[in-house]
Amino acid sequence: MKEERGIIFYKHYFIDFYVNQNEKVQLKIDYVFMVLKTMKIIPNSFIKHISGSEGLYEVRIQYERDIFRIFCCFEKGNIIVLFNAFQKKSQKLPMKEVRKAIILKQEYIQSKKEIQ
Repeated sequence: MKEERGIIFYKHYFIDFYVNQNEKVQLKIDYVFMVLKTMKIIPNSFIKHISGSEGLYEVRIQYERDIFRIFCCFEKGNIIVLFNAFQKKSQKLPMKEVRKAIILKQEYIQSKKEIQ
């Protein structure tokens, strides 16, 4: 299977979340990552733009009755940069997590500018 895009992690936030999940949830996350890497067009059921935020998306994962979200952005069209993640427990998207993702995205962009 040809990879259409790569996935990178910004800082430790996603990794901290991932290692605290049980094995079955980790396998589901791995499956969704495989879909993100290999599908030319990613279905809306796997990724959604966060309205009101410039370039911020959420990776959508459901395992049994549990719902998980991972915030990310795209870089150069074929790299997905992962930020923070959480288990969704209500219909509304928690603004605390959105604000955290926005800050992490800004930090990431700033760090890229400093390297250049």
